Amino acid sequence: MKKIDLIQKLKQLEGITQDERAYLINLVNTKKKYGLVWEDKPEDVEEQLRENLPVLKEVKDKAIVNGKNFPNHILIEGDNLHALTALTFTHEGQIDVMYFDPPYNTGKANEFKYNDRWVDSEDSFRHSKWLSFMSKRLKIAHSLLSENGLMFVSIDDNEVAQLKLLLDELFDKHNSNPKNSNSLGVLLWNLGTGTQAGHFVRSHEYVLAYCKNKKLLSNFKGGDGEIEHSALKKISKKNPASDFNFPAGVRFDGSEGQELFFEWGGSEKMYLISGRMVCENGKLKEPVTLNAGWAQKSQMKQWFAGCETYDSKGQKVVEFYFNSSGILKYRKERGVINPKTVLSDVGSTKSGSEELKRILGTDGGFDYPKSVELVKFLTGLYGNNFTSLDFFAGSGTTLQAIMELNENGGNRKCILITNNENNICEQVTYERNKRIIQGYVDDKGQQVEGLTNNNLRYYKSEFVSRETSVKNKKELTKLATELLCIKEDVYAERKIIGEYKLNATYTRCFQEDDLYLLIIYDEDVIEQIVDIIKSVIKKAKGKKFHFKVYVFSNGQYPYSEEFEEVLEHITLCALPDAIYKAYQNVLPKRKRMAIPELEEQTTKEVEAALEDEIIKYLF
Repeated sequence: MKKIDLIQKLKQLEGITQDERAYLINLVNTKKKYGLVWEDKPEDVEEQLRENLPVLKEVKDKAIVNGKNFPNHILIEGDNLHALTALTFTHEGQIDVMYFDPPYNTGKANEFKYNDRWVDSEDSFRHSKWLSFMSKRLKIAHSLLSENGLMFVSIDDNEVAQLKLLLDELFDKHNSNPKNSNSLGVLLWNLGTGTQAGHFVRSHEYVLAYCKNKKLLSNFKGGDGEIEHSALKKISKKNPASDFNFPAGVRFDGSEGQELFFEWGGSEKMYLISGRMVCENGKLKEPVTLNAGWAQKSQMKQWFAGCETYDSKGQKVVEFYFNSSGILKYRKERGVINPKTVLSDVGSTKSGSEELKRILGTDGGFDYPKSVELVKFLTGLYGNNFTSLDFFAGSGTTLQAIMELNENGGNRKCILITNNENNICEQVTYERNKRIIQGYVDDKGQQVEGLTNNNLRYYKSEFVSRETSVKNKKELTKLATELLCIKEDVYAERKIIGEYKLNATYTRCFQEDDLYLLIIYDEDVIEQIVDIIKSVIKKAKGKKFHFKVYVFSNGQYPYSEEFEEVLEHITLCALPDAIYKAYQNVLPKRKRMAIPELEEQTTKEVEAALEDEIIKYLF
């Protein structure tokens, strides 16, 4: 039977409600031939978004501001579905690196909560709830990634298969060629210590790695920090070493010159360098000895030069030999994986716990915090300047890792999102990173200097009604002021511009160097604002500057004609229309489709049903 015929019959079916009819038609339309299928379980925090729009409100007394030229990191207290929705207005397509550590859904007590109830191993909808929970958040996260963005997700055996399918579908929705998949691979993280599970010892977890667009991976540059087995795009020996401008301090063994390009990705074959490198701004920071013969492209010559050699599948080459036909072959050590895909020597959950205790004097209620070294390694692959996001922030490891990377140069910004269950956000996530910035006395009484070249700003989720009355639109524009500060990365408020004193009831202004952020709440003051801008232009005497002007409008018109005299110096945007447009693709529909509650059958009911089927079959 064709799908269209079945839908027509459902439309004519009597004895069911319109909601039931809509549910059945939707079920037919969305049936998959392959991939994950789960029951969409209603989630309370999603229901809030059917009637409300999320905004972010700064908690001023928690702000840590050390300087205007330092990166502004953001910590958001609230449900991550609400915060991610708000970030679609401020950061859509602008997050370069995501690392997060979601609930593993192990079935253990106090591990994964859904609608204020812990999901345990006895919950028959355990996997459906987890997939429903993750899919909503991953869809928004994907929209936040920049076109050359990377996503890393930690997970263990309980949901790795389901999560892989979920991410494959999300990142390759319109890609039918598996060779062009945006999945970069499943990395193994060696935990350092195993946990007993029956007759086997589990000593690893997984990190699933994805990119928004694999074609753009060649744009990545080598990052800072220690990088073991770093990738080199090209090694050539066409010219003597004296003809090249090598990074200072690099030493070479052998007489042949070698040219190095520190670029990530690309279609050319990657090479491994033995030992460790310390990079800064894509160049060697410390001397490195390259083994003689390493530049030879042949795997056999690499192997004879004493270098560890791996085939294209990541298996270690043990020896080379000629077969009976005289063809060169090699024997590989099965089960040995290329170290690029095994994350070892980057900390463990034990070291993560020790680090947290060293800073706070307690484990903060976290059994398995991620290690700083793991997050530094993963996020450091992107380069020196990027915006990162962790929307399962937990103890706040990601922000600490980003700030430590910045100590070697660069301008990396980090956004953290976590709820405040058991005061986690305030007493652990915030307190940990506050101490990292300001300095602290560790659990052994030693003074640790702070990473003072960082700013941290604390926000909470708030809501405005989705009803599009003029009153609600004006309230949304007012409450969106701090969203705009995040969007433009401008926070220093100016209450006086030249001879003009601003009335915060009608307009507010923020400035950072040559950028002015103006928010106009009442169109009646536009004429005065134009005069203010003209006075700034006059006093600037050719100095470069720009105004970002967000103006309240009941529609889409940003008052371009009224600003005509200064249009070349400003960028105009109508509010709250811009917010509505940003949210429209991620907000749930105002009315939820009615989903029948399916009760589980008892054992007796199942046996009775089976007995009926057997009788029908036999007689």
